[in-house]
Amino acid sequence: MDQLQQLSGPIVVTLMLLFFGGSLYMSIRISRKRENADGYMTGGGKIGFGISAASMTATWIWASSMYASATSGFTYGISGPIHYGLWGALMILLIYPFGRRIRQVAPRAHTIAEVMFARHGRSSQLMLAGSNVLGSVISLTSNLIAGGALIDMLSPFTFTQGIIAIAAGVLLYTLWSGFRASVLTDFAQVVAMLGAVVIIIPVVFFAAGGPSLFETGAHNLTPQQQDFFSSDAFFNQGAPYIAAVLAYAIGNQTIAQRLFAVREDLIKKTFVTATVGYGATIIGVGMLGVLALYAGIQPLNDDVNNLIPQLAANYLPPVLLCVFFVMIIGSLSSTADADLTALASIMMADIYGQNIAGKKRANPQTMIWVGRITMIIATAAGLFFASSQFNILDLLVFVGALWGALVFPVISSFYWNRVTNLAFTAAVIAGLACFLPVRFEWIDLSGGIGIASDVLATIGIGVVLGLMAFGFFGRLVALVVGTVATLAAAPFAIGFLHTYPVLSGSLVAYAASTIVCVVLTMANTTRRFDFALIKERTGDFDTRDGGADASAGLAGPPGAAGASSLDDRLELANDGKDRA
Repeated sequence: MDQLQQLSGPIVVTLMLLFFGGSLYMSIRISRKRENADGYMTGGGKIGFGISAASMTATWIWASSMYASATSGFTYGISGPIHYGLWGALMILLIYPFGRRIRQVAPRAHTIAEVMFARHGRSSQLMLAGSNVLGSVISLTSNLIAGGALIDMLSPFTFTQGIIAIAAGVLLYTLWSGFRASVLTDFAQVVAMLGAVVIIIPVVFFAAGGPSLFETGAHNLTPQQQDFFSSDAFFNQGAPYIAAVLAYAIGNQTIAQRLFAVREDLIKKTFVTATVGYGATIIGVGMLGVLALYAGIQPLNDDVNNLIPQLAANYLPPVLLCVFFVMIIGSLSSTADADLTALASIMMADIYGQNIAGKKRANPQTMIWVGRITMIIATAAGLFFASSQFNILDLLVFVGALWGALVFPVISSFYWNRVTNLAFTAAVIAGLACFLPVRFEWIDLSGGIGIASDVLATIGIGVVLGLMAFGFFGRLVALVVGTVATLAAAPFAIGFLHTYPVLSGSLVAYAASTIVCVVLTMANTTRRFDFALIKERTGDFDTRDGGADASAGLAGPPGAAGASSLDDRLELANDGKDRA
């Protein structure tokens, strides 16, 4: 540790105060004495393109994602960051075709779980809400771990002091205004973050040796790490992440919030823009891990979470080290505040709004305080779990695979009017029941059990590719793609896939949940669901003083009077650009 360059204590404190103080100032500028419950959860559903695209980009260019991409590059070589960043970008892109359908049937919803309550009932809602609570807490934890590792390495402060300071800073500016504070600060954070990335990556590259490093350091790589088409990278990183992208796109509440917040006509434009921004940035940052591999650098204390801060401390001059520090703090804050607002919206809409008080009797002011208390509890939980310092890449893959059991039941529930609550619930339980023993190798996968696992996993390949095709091209193409993919993969996959438990666990979850959902749905020959009921059963909780739009300060045509707050002015500017 003594050999690494560090920032002094006063400089770190000053940077933290400037960053979180600036975020708090923006939050105060948009705050209201009496917040609106719907604005607190989704900003009223009328946010313009600029803020929405920036928020979506900032939320997914998070510190954990940067660290995990670099870990992938360090572990798997040249193709590692490509597999991580490319498939992560695909996840964002996949949101818009399904997102347009979700907004069509539930234009004023706040969570996907809320829509599942309207579609199926309580058990389906609580399954989705519970998985999102788990996912958001894990995401929050991983960001605190990334921030703690940064502060521990680059300053005289400890890991514990770092995670406490970051958690307190994020909570402070998010607590009062919720989602509106999150998206407004995202806009500033993503501009600073992308600017820093453009400067820092080339500087590290040339300081580490420049192009000559690829010759002098080639002996540090194994043949698989040098191979752009590495099978090791594909089966351990790429394929599990391909399986996880659909799950993240469909199951993650931080994405759903932004889907319900952006103006409906801007969904495609917003998510395509975020796809490009995320992919380019994360692949670029991941190449820092490849540089470390070529340079023969070993992660400090054998902890790969230290890799990016270690490179920065080794190769950046003091001024750029400060810029790097702010970049990482910004990236983790933009996602940590999204996790807090996601958890708040779940507890507000799904737990209190629909299961405790009931939609008609829910008190909007009580809902807001439920959201704020949830943020405080979630922050405490994140601090507790962050002390364990899990491997970030493992956490992300695990959550994505866990959500895989939900993907087909959720997607089919928006398109297929024969899907029942029984089909949804049984499918998710079956998917989890298959996923857990395979993923954690609780059973011996040799012999017949291994073959059975491989058969399910092969079907899972067809399900994943078929669902991707369905989003863009419709049912007929999806059936063809899914069938061809399953048959083409079978000769190679059966007898082989069970040797990769991370990948197999994800795929068997998809297959089992799909098979059970289809069988039980086909057995339903009498009941048909009217999708128009979803719009009637979901909507605003808070209609005080003109509803969510007025309270959120995000509505009104260009030039409308009364645009006195920061988010009013930004929205009017965005609306003007969208109409130009």
